Amino acid sequence: MAIPETMRQVRFEGAGGPEVIRLETAPIPQPGSGQVLIEVAAAGVNRPDCLQRAGGYPPPPGATDVPGLEVSGRIVAVGDGVSSLRVGDEVCSLVASGGYAEYCVADEALCLPVPGPLSLLEAAGVPETYFTVYDNVFTRGRLAAGDTLLVHGGSSGIGSTAIQLAKQAGAIVYATAGSPEKCDFCRSLGADVAIDYRSQDFTEEVRRLTRERGVDVILDMVGGPYIARNISVLAIEGRLVQIAFLQSSKVEIDFMPVMLRRLTITGSTLRPRSVALKAEIAEALRRNVWPLLEKGAVRPVIHATFPLEQAREAHELMESSAHQGKIMLEIRK
Repeated sequence: MAIPETMRQVRFEGAGGPEVIRLETAPIPQPGSGQVLIEVAAAGVNRPDCLQRAGGYPPPPGATDVPGLEVSGRIVAVGDGVSSLRVGDEVCSLVASGGYAEYCVADEALCLPVPGPLSLLEAAGVPETYFTVYDNVFTRGRLAAGDTLLVHGGSSGIGSTAIQLAKQAGAIVYATAGSPEKCDFCRSLGADVAIDYRSQDFTEEVRRLTRERGVDVILDMVGGPYIARNISVLAIEGRLVQIAFLQSSKVEIDFMPVMLRRLTITGSTLRPRSVALKAEIAEALRRNVWPLLEKGAVRPVIHATFPLEQAREAHELMESSAHQGKIMLEIRK
C-alpha cells in the first residue's frame, strides 16, 4: 500500500489547558519488531490524555509524546516478526501513545479484530476502557456472579463499560452520576440503581439498598474524601479498586474497618505496564469479552465525535464532564 511521507498529528505545546493543543505535520512513524503501522480511522479521547496535557501523565520512556491511548484502523505495514496480522487487516488497539494522528504504531500483541457489529469509529472506543475495566473489576476486584458492584462516574466511558460488563457477569450494579439524565443513562445500560450524588448521599443509599451489608466491589476514580466513604460501605471481604483521582490521592483514613471486615484496597494504572502484561489482558478480553461484543451484548456508547483538528473542543467537552459515554476523534471516514 502506498504510504505518504508525512501525516497530521496532535501535539501539546507545553503543559496547560486545552489551549496548548496544536495540529502539526510530522513524518510517518515506522513499525519496529513485533509492531504494525495502522492507518488510523478513529481514536478515543480519555481523561489520561487531559492529564498528560496538563503535565501529570507522561508517556513511558521511548514512546512518542503524541497523545492518544486507543485507535482503530487498517494495517498498512508490519514490522519484523509479526505473524498473526497482515496488511489490510482492520483492528483496534491499545497504544502507549500516538493515537491522535493519521498513522500510529501498535504492538501486534495488543491488536484485536474489530468486532463484527461495530464500526471502526465504535471499535476505537473499546481498548482503553475495556482493558481498564476488565483488569480492575474482574482481575483485581474479583467480581463474580451474584456480587454487588458500585461504579462511581457511571455515565463516563469507564463507567458505561463497567455497568455493561458487570451485568453480563451476573452482578448487581449500583452507579453514581451527577444528574437525573445521567442516572437515566446508567439505568439504560443495565444499572440496577443509579444514585444522583448531587442530591443523594451514596453511602446512605448503599446502606439502605443492601440492608447495611455493603457492596462487594467498588470501582472508583474520584479519590479524596470518597476513599473513606467507600471503605465505610464495603461488605465483609469487600474490594475497593482505585483507578484515578479526580480529587486528591492523599487522604487520612482509619484502617480499623479494613482489618475488622478483611477488606482489600487495590488499584492500578495501565499505561506504564509492559507490553507482555498488557498482552495478558488482551488475551483475556479475546476469550471472555470479544464474544459479548460480537453478539452485541455490550458495546461502546459514543457521546460525541470530533475531527482531528477539533481535538481542543474534544478535551473541553471531556473536562466539562457533560458527556455520557465516549468522546471520539474521527480521523478518516
